[in-house]
Amino acid sequence: MTERRPPRLRPARRDRAQVTSLELFFDLVYVLAVTQCSTLMADDPSWTRLAEGLAVLALLWWSWGGYAWLTSLIDPEEGAVRILMFGAMAAALVTSLCVPEAFADLGLAFALAYGVLRVAHLGLYTIASRGEPELRRSIADLAAGTAIGLGLLVAASFVDGWPKGALWAAALLFDFGVPFFAGISGWQLMPEHFAERYGLFIIIALGESVVAIGVGAGADISVGVVVAAVVGMAILAAMWWAYFDVVALIVVERLVATPPGREQNALARDAWSYLHLPLVAGIVLVAFGLRTTLAHFGDALGAIPAVALLGGAALYLIGHVAVRLRVMGTLNRQRLLTAVLLLVLLPVGSRIPALSAAAIVAAAMCGVVAYEAHHFADLRDRVRHH
Repeated sequence: MTERRPPRLRPARRDRAQVTSLELFFDLVYVLAVTQCSTLMADDPSWTRLAEGLAVLALLWWSWGGYAWLTSLIDPEEGAVRILMFGAMAAALVTSLCVPEAFADLGLAFALAYGVLRVAHLGLYTIASRGEPELRRSIADLAAGTAIGLGLLVAASFVDGWPKGALWAAALLFDFGVPFFAGISGWQLMPEHFAERYGLFIIIALGESVVAIGVGAGADISVGVVVAAVVGMAILAAMWWAYFDVVALIVVERLVATPPGREQNALARDAWSYLHLPLVAGIVLVAFGLRTTLAHFGDALGAIPAVALLGGAALYLIGHVAVRLRVMGTLNRQRLLTAVLLLVLLPVGSRIPALSAAAIVAAAMCGVVAYEAHHFADLRDRVRHH
């Protein structure tokens, strides 16, 4: 008698830490999402646009993070999950297309497309939670917060001015707040895979910054544009180094070493779902600043692009300080001091030529990674090679 095989459409639990090709394909949609957030800020620079771009980025980040948690539990390439993931990608694509007008004429379309994206996530999680009553309770809590948040976004599409901003802020608070106040012991993850997924999103944001350099340069290539592009690339290289040289290796080891269950879930939620957002937001702000720098490298940078360029780099470093404090319980003083220095130099950066302001950021970012590479050479060698 032959053994009966399970139905082919049945979802399967993840049994390997390696990120799958479908997950990488899924992430490509969020390349457009991040680019659209940067475009929202850059097309009509203002303090309002800056706040709107960051709000949309936070919302999209949260939706992506939900799928990172999901695919750390189930294999996205097995069974009907593959088809449903394609549907989620379509919803994410439509949501991304609506980003430039998310606070204007396409507010309702954005909210509805985002709602489909979140409902697909909850549906997939419900399928994956069969036989897991504790996980089901956690999903129910998440669904309640998601429903309230979506309702607030829909309501925001019918109003203007400060009520729209208040409803968006409330929606973000509900989305981000539920996993903090509700139970988390039911959530499950594969730590190596989970950390790698978030590292790949950092790559997405850095890649969008490279695109921003190209957009800012345009078709008129001059000596000034070339110098500004090289300076911008130095900033992005230092940002990559600051995360992937040692930090990404140490934090995943700590996550793996943390006992599974509530303690590991809390660490993953805090250090990755929450505290990686400042890293991504900082990169997106720097991308906006670099885009302006390339387009007007000889002109004064101005207040808003200066906040994006210098303030974005500072936010990125502060995010690193927060992640290390949560994961290891220690304070990275050199990165904190560099962030403070960049913030202190904001008034100067807004008045000097854009290229000079970018050079200041490059010197600060490259300086801190060079200091750490020299000062902590032995530790770096142990982490990277042993």
